[in-house]
Amino acid sequence: MPENYDSVIQQDKRFFSVRCAALSSSVHQTGSLIMRILVVEDEPKTAEYMHQGLTESGYVVDIAATGLDGLYLAQHQAYDVVILDVNLPEMDGWEVLSRLRKTVNTRIMMVTARGRLEEKVKGLEMGADDYLVKPFEFPELLARVRTLMRRSEQTTTAKVLQVGDLELDQGRHRAFRGKQRIDLTTKEFALLHLLMRHSGEVMSRTQIISLVWDMNFDCDTNVVEVSIRRLRAKIDDPFETKLIHTLRGVGYVLEVRE
Repeated sequence: MPENYDSVIQQDKRFFSVRCAALSSSVHQTGSLIMRILVVEDEPKTAEYMHQGLTESGYVVDIAATGLDGLYLAQHQAYDVVILDVNLPEMDGWEVLSRLRKTVNTRIMMVTARGRLEEKVKGLEMGADDYLVKPFEFPELLARVRTLMRRSEQTTTAKVLQVGDLELDQGRHRAFRGKQRIDLTTKEFALLHLLMRHSGEVMSRTQIISLVWDMNFDCDTNVVEVSIRRLRAKIDDPFETKLIHTLRGVGYVLEVRE
């Protein structure tokens, strides 16, 4: 890490106190889906070093400065990779890793200043996908992140999501209701992918904004409502069975209802 890297990230509040969206700044896409990374690191310069490098490489990056913050974000947001430091305040990285492995399938890279073999073995046996020892150069971190991304793509790219008669082919970027193909824009595809991946779960406006759009929107924006309306016009209005449902004041859910 460059010695003259002096910028510092201030992370004083938990995710639920952030106005509308988690910290993010640019987009990396594979198959037209936004690629998101969570960095859980309490050392400000290290966190900023990773944040700047990864965002400049085209990823959307969120930062958490404590183990509890990282656990909360990872369980309530969808990330492609979590970069998790071992020595964290409030809850150490081992405990965060243990809890995440019970609830999410996200690729997790452990980062620590301790390079002993037993530490690496412990992390891998607990379910970590990779283990990086500090100090490190950014090109190595980026190469490891890209490797984890490729592993995820190999297991998910060809997967077809299905809810009722609605199908979403992630590999070919196509959507169908029954035998009828539905043409979607990039954002509509990302929005539908999010709703289908969380079928049966209520997604709030804040969650949708932070996961589908790569910027901090004003809380009063109606971008979610407009996008949901356009998506409904394509996948719901021409059909008898409606799949996208509104819970007023709460959010949206995609599911089959009797």
